[in-house]
Amino acid sequence: MRTSTLILLLASLPAMAGEFAIFSSGAQIQADRHELVGDKIRLFRGSGFTEVPAAAIAEFEVFEDPQPQLADVQVPVATPGSVAAPSSNPKDMIREAALRAGLPPEFVASVAKVESGFQARAVSAKGAIGVMQLMPATAKALGADPHDPRQNIEAGTQLLRDLLLKYDGDVVKALAAYNAGSGAVARYGGLPPYDETRRYVNKVIGAYQQATGD
Repeated sequence: MRTSTLILLLASLPAMAGEFAIFSSGAQIQADRHELVGDKIRLFRGSGFTEVPAAAIAEFEVFEDPQPQLADVQVPVATPGSVAAPSSNPKDMIREAALRAGLPPEFVASVAKVESGFQARAVSAKGAIGVMQLMPATAKALGADPHDPRQNIEAGTQLLRDLLLKYDGDVVKALAAYNAGSGAVARYGGLPPYDETRRYVNKVIGAYQQATGD
């Protein structure tokens, strides 16, 4: 795993109005805005927010949504029955969920690829369910039905974002916690010495490098 890949992994988002929270590790996560509350910083995204230690954030980089040229704007004419239904393709749902969470779609897709091969009906020997392989207890804690592909993907993506924030943008720790649990990461102070978890982290990073050509 190359350090440059891990540092830049969260910086490959499309430009939209908002800001990047830049961690001291070099990783970046997109947010709509932030507020300082005591020794915590609240990163707002959509209707929710996540708190991280203020000391973990090095700086914020504000960016603006580029304004389209008027000549490029086309207003489609709506006709009865022309409204497209939400896509049921897991890869489309992953992209939508990733953008809503402020994560690179390629990163979330790499996790889904390694977890289940994008299979909505996948069930592991340990009982993990769906595209993002959520354990029933984890899905319940996230308020999601793991058997519903859209809820499964949304919850798994939110869990990835929460773990990245928990570990101050450390991608290896976040992936290790997604696979083996936060308790294992805390017990070993980082990537646990589990062959399965080490292979998992390497596979996800490898899939991400392949998807982005890095």
